[in-house]
Amino acid sequence: MDAFAVSVASGIAIERLRIRHALRIALSFGVFQAIMPIIGWFAGIGMRDLISGVDHWIAFALLAGVGGKMIYESRQIREGPTEECMGNMKLLVLSVATSIDALAVGLSLSLLKVAIVWPAIVVGIVTFAFSFAGVYLGRKVGHIFESKIEVLGGLVLIGIGIKILVDHLG
Repeated sequence: MDAFAVSVASGIAIERLRIRHALRIALSFGVFQAIMPIIGWFAGIGMRDLISGVDHWIAFALLAGVGGKMIYESRQIREGPTEECMGNMKLLVLSVATSIDALAVGLSLSLLKVAIVWPAIVVGIVTFAFSFAGVYLGRKVGHIFESKIEVLGGLVLIGIGIKILVDHLG
């Protein structure tokens, strides 16, 4: 949802939007969203034995924290990137910034002993598709939906965290 929101903002800000802009943004966001949970998953594997008694609390805290952060950030005023300032470094920073949450999700999945390959592939493909569409949606009606989509994503993550906690405590 972060990547989608930034894509929508990009679509609003890029004056002479071309397909190459949308593809570049979507590919960068999709690749980073696929790689970061894998990195988090491997980090979690290394710590699994040390924290197995409280892993459900950690998963809940990470997911609730990320979800809360998304909801909080949805209320912030953002300036979208313009075509001129959407250089390689800016896109790299945005890609990393929007995928940090996926690192925490990957860590959570490792603690829950969930395999990471398919979730990472699906997250990457979905992020690519949503980001690509988000650029064009932003061009048309982005100012209406941007913060609402991010709130929904935050609520979904918090809901997943609550479900994990309830399942392990119940």
